[in-house]
Amino acid sequence: MPTENKLKGVRIGYALAGSFCTFEKSFKAAEKLRNMGAELLPIMSYNAAGVDTRFGKAEENIRRFEEITGRKVIKTIEDAEPIGPKRMCDVMVVAPCTANSAAKLAVGITDTPLTMAVKSHLRSGLPVVVAISTNDALGACAKNIGILQNYRNYYFVPYAQDDIVKKPASMVADLSLLPDTVEMALKGVQIQPVVFNSQFIIHNS
Repeated sequence: MPTENKLKGVRIGYALAGSFCTFEKSFKAAEKLRNMGAELLPIMSYNAAGVDTRFGKAEENIRRFEEITGRKVIKTIEDAEPIGPKRMCDVMVVAPCTANSAAKLAVGITDTPLTMAVKSHLRSGLPVVVAISTNDALGACAKNIGILQNYRNYYFVPYAQDDIVKKPASMVADLSLLPDTVEMALKGVQIQPVVFNSQFIIHNS
């Protein structure tokens, strides 16, 4: 089957949390999914949709997300709630997923459009794909990532340390592997390896 048709007709909820430095890679990943035939439902957390940063203004990010997906971004809890009851998605992607969102998902807190979208989607036992992006992956967030990896229906985009010198606790998903992760999650399989080796930098003291 041609690569561009591998996800034809697959309905993907695509949620952005506020790891703003990852937005550009996430937008490119979303474009790739569209080019593979997927239909995307855009969702943003309150921070992702409302905070201006050096990586772009909120309005610009919303506009670009809507251009990529061809649909209006879901930005409220009320608009996210029907996703599960109406079975609007076959798979839910959270890319990027911050430490904050991961913590809320791990303990069942539903107070943003993103967390409501995931909760609503999970009620039907459908897959959720998480692309972690946090400076605390090997710190405070480690336990929450572990919890999610042991929950049924959660699948992780492979991730690695992104700067072992300046940010040794930081880990980021490789979004080039998002399409493969989605394909396998739809079959109920976790892509492997979940954690891979990034480029090692050895410093002599």
